[in-house]
Amino acid sequence: MSIVIHHNPGCGTSRNVLEIIRAFAGEPVVVEYLQTGWTRPQLQGLFAAAGLTPRSALRVSKSPAEELGLTDPAVSDEAILDAMLEHPVLVNRPIVCTPKGVALCRPSEAVFALLDVAPGTTHTKEDGEVITAP
Repeated sequence: MSIVIHHNPGCGTSRNVLEIIRAFAGEPVVVEYLQTGWTRPQLQGLFAAAGLTPRSALRVSKSPAEELGLTDPAVSDEAILDAMLEHPVLVNRPIVCTPKGVALCRPSEAVFALLDVAPGTTHTKEDGEVITAP
């Protein structure tokens, strides 16, 4: 199984995770979901594998979540999922799939748990911050 990253090139965290994968595991399959969109089964499968709900995967900052009323606790997960299908930017990113599992990799260093990286390994993010694998 190859590594897959659901990636937004405009997101610094997503770019950092992509570079970590490339540095320690080779070239992944890159899915630019803002261009391709999502399918309901795809999101349901990713969320189930990562232990997420639509609400926990909802991107609130720099997205239309609030203006769409999705931050209201009374809004159902189904309604959030429907909105994510219509507005792919509502899904927080990056979501990474590897043979070790699936995870929403925020912060960037969360991706280390999905890769074969020795504890203590370091990587320098694009802003110069050095992160260390646990």
